[in-house]
Amino acid sequence: MAIIRNNIIYDSKNNLATDIYYPNDTSSSTKILIFWHGGGWFRGNKESVKSLGISLANAGFMTFIPEYRLAPANLFPAAHDDALHFADWLLHSQYTDAGDEENIVQIGASVGGTMALEVAGKYGFPTVTWSAPVEFSNWIKNHQDVKASPAGKDELGLTKRSDINQAFYKYFTLTYTGTSDSQVLQKLDVMHYDLTKLDKLMMINSADELTPLSSVLDFIKFLAAKQHEIELLVIKGHGHAMDYGIDYLDESLDFLYQTIKRQK
Repeated sequence: MAIIRNNIIYDSKNNLATDIYYPNDTSSSTKILIFWHGGGWFRGNKESVKSLGISLANAGFMTFIPEYRLAPANLFPAAHDDALHFADWLLHSQYTDAGDEENIVQIGASVGGTMALEVAGKYGFPTVTWSAPVEFSNWIKNHQDVKASPAGKDELGLTKRSDINQAFYKYFTLTYTGTSDSQVLQKLDVMHYDLTKLDKLMMINSADELTPLSSVLDFIKFLAAKQHEIELLVIKGHGHAMDYGIDYLDESLDFLYQTIKRQK
C-alpha cells in the first residue's frame, strides 16, 4: 500500500500544496513522477485523482500531485507559472537529491498535459500527455460562431457531441485567458512555449475527441521539423484524458521507464 502525505505546501504566497504518494520500497534511487490533473483550468483538484496517485506509487514512483490556481479568479499564465514554480521547488526541496532531475518524469491529463509540456520544455523531464490541448489562437479564430459553454447540452440544447465539445473548448480557453485577444491566445499555444530542453515525449489521444487530433498532428510536425523525438498513440473512440487514462497507464509507464533507462 502507498503511504500518502497530504497538503505539503510548495507555494506559501498562493497557499498551494501537493500530495505525495510514496511506494513501499522508497530508496535514494526512487523514480519521481509528477501528475498534473486536468479540468480546463477552471475546475479539478488533486483529491479527484487520489486513486491514480496510489496506482502510480504502487508502480514504483514517488508521485507528486500538485494543485494550481484556477480561473476565472486566476487568469493565464497563473496555472502555467504555478507548474514551473512547482518544478523548481521540487528540485530544491528535501524530496530530491543532486542529480534527481534525471529521475523525474511527468504525466499530464487534458490541460494538465498542456502545462506538463511547458515544464518539459524548460526542465527536460520525460513526459506523457493524455489528450493535451496544444493549439488555441487559430481554433478560436476559426470558431467565431461557436457559443462558449461548460455544459452545451443543458445550457444551449446542443445534441451533437462535436458541438458540445466545441462549446466547452471555447469556454475553458476563454475562461483561462479572460480574453479573445489573439496575442494572448498565441502565448497559450504550445508551439510558442520555450521548448529548448524538451526531451522524450509521448502523446496519447483519441481519434475523435475534445482535443482536435489535427492540432496534435500539426504540433508533432512542428516538433519533428526541429528533430524532436515524439511518440503518438491514437486510440479508437472519443474518450478524453481520464476517460481512458487508467486503461493506458501501463503504456504510459512503460514509456517513462524506458526514457529513464536511456538517460543512464
